[in-house]
Amino acid sequence: MPRPQLLSPAEIDQALGARPDWVHSGDRLRRTFEFPDFVTAFAFMTRVAFAAERLGHHPDWTNVYARVDVALWTHDRGGITSLDLELAAAMDRAAG
Repeated sequence: MPRPQLLSPAEIDQALGARPDWVHSGDRLRRTFEFPDFVTAFAFMTRVAFAAERLGHHPDWTNVYARVDVALWTHDRGGITSLDLELAAAMDRAAG
């Protein structure tokens, strides 16, 4: 299956109109998720892990207690593709 092409800055900004909590920063999409506690944050990460596996696309993320910081980009393309937007949408759904 061919990997998606890089998106232009205009395409990224247009797509983020539907994802206002995400920030386009350089060659990455970034968002911080805050949860009430560690268990809720970890449950979110578990749900996202299954979505990431289905997409064959995995986030760069860190978890400290109730906070999950995420950076998305398509490593083998060196920037943002439709896979990153799909995973961002899945993360937003998983966060509720």
